[in-house]
Amino acid sequence: MASDSTSDTPHNAPYAGPPAPYAGPPAEHAGPHAEHTEAAPHAEALTQPGATVRSGTALPAAPPDPAPKRRSRFATWRGTRPFLGGLLLTLAGVEIMLTMKVLESSLQVILKAGALGIAGYLLPAVMTLCGLLILFNPAQRIFYSIIGLLATLGSWVTSNLGGFVVGLILGLLGSTLAFGWLPDQEPRRKLLRRRRREAASAG
Repeated sequence: MASDSTSDTPHNAPYAGPPAPYAGPPAEHAGPHAEHTEAAPHAEALTQPGATVRSGTALPAAPPDPAPKRRSRFATWRGTRPFLGGLLLTLAGVEIMLTMKVLESSLQVILKAGALGIAGYLLPAVMTLCGLLILFNPAQRIFYSIIGLLATLGSWVTSNLGGFVVGLILGLLGSTLAFGWLPDQEPRRKLLRRRRREAASAG
């Protein structure tokens, strides 16, 4: 019988290649290992820096707030020009023009110490223009501050006593601050902090 079975086996059959690799158990019999493999990407997302978890999902962190950069840019821009002097001179011109316009239209009796006409509006407009030029063209700050100072003094005669003295005081302060500003001077806050540190270390 053995000789008959061996004689019936085809000896010249083609080679079918190596057996296929083991593919593991079927999906329904995979057990708890399939759940771990599916949850692996989620675990990797949780381990990423800056990720926040909300309602069971990994979300990227919020972008950084651009407000500090804007403040630093504004501080840098402000430190390269006489910012306070130009701002005060601009506000002085605006205040004087407002008193000329609003009070003249609302009150019948207005304090006047000089001629009526265009000079009452021209001088505060010159003050406002000089203040803006000090802010945006600080290289010529000395010239603009002198013109602003002369216009401020002239507003005492032409523009309701310099906007009832308020605009006059603001214009004088702004002009003098812009005239005395130096581009290479140390900021006042840093200077005060350095002096406090030196006093604390010496004491």
